[in-house]
Amino acid sequence: MDATNQLASVGTFQVLKLPLGFIRVLEWLFAIFAFATCGGYSGQLRVSVDCMEKASSNLSIGIDFGYPFRLHQVSFEAPMCEATRRDRVFLIGDFSSSAEFFVTIAVFAFLYSLTATTVYIFFLNKYRENSRGPLIDFVVTVVFSFMWLVSSSAWAKALSDVKLATDPDEVQLLIPACKIQTNKCGSLHGPRWSGLNTSVVFGFLNFVLWAGNIWFVFKETSWHKGASRFSGGTSEKQAGTFNQQPSNQGSFEQSGSYNSQGGLDQSSEYSQVGGPTSYSNQM
Repeated sequence: MDATNQLASVGTFQVLKLPLGFIRVLEWLFAIFAFATCGGYSGQLRVSVDCMEKASSNLSIGIDFGYPFRLHQVSFEAPMCEATRRDRVFLIGDFSSSAEFFVTIAVFAFLYSLTATTVYIFFLNKYRENSRGPLIDFVVTVVFSFMWLVSSSAWAKALSDVKLATDPDEVQLLIPACKIQTNKCGSLHGPRWSGLNTSVVFGFLNFVLWAGNIWFVFKETSWHKGASRFSGGTSEKQAGTFNQQPSNQGSFEQSGSYNSQGGLDQSSEYSQVGGPTSYSNQM
């Protein structure tokens, strides 16, 4: 408990009120929702096969599937409507690559955002003193933003294909007994997609969060600070030059008035001296 209290006293939790820390907290929370709703999914659909021979019918065939959605490995037994014979039927499609890619990005994003939040709280001074830390944080944020967009788009496309492959009406076409007109096949209920639809939504929300956080992370880098100093120095030079112009203009006006006065004095002296001289010559 003493070590925990010491860390809490050293930590600067005020950073969580800033966009830099607050968005990081949202990122690891939304990442949890993304991989939990996708990776923890399991669904079921039910179809019925009503044969001419009622003894061979099966009016409730349950088909279970889930993450990582390797549907070609999902099988179920369906009656062949010939005595008591049954046939093993497999679903079609393998969508594990998109699903696993999406979950992997979500897990790594959760780990990184959690680590970054810890650094912000307990090592913020060292984070800002060393220029390498903000630069790495900026590059990783850009990469994760791009990966969230790619993985969410790929998973959204794969989810639409999963919905089509597990549609009870499409599954009936895979059962040989349903191709005989004398037999009747029907769908009892399909899978629930609310969890997987939510995972896609959280995927694109994570993209928005990570893309929006690029600016706040960039402000901590030396690139932004160097540009700010350069623009600040340029504005100061322009302001100093502007302030010097009135003083130079004032000195010019003073010198002009001085010269004009000097010229007036000389002309007056000349008139005073010249007057008596011309008078003596006339005499």
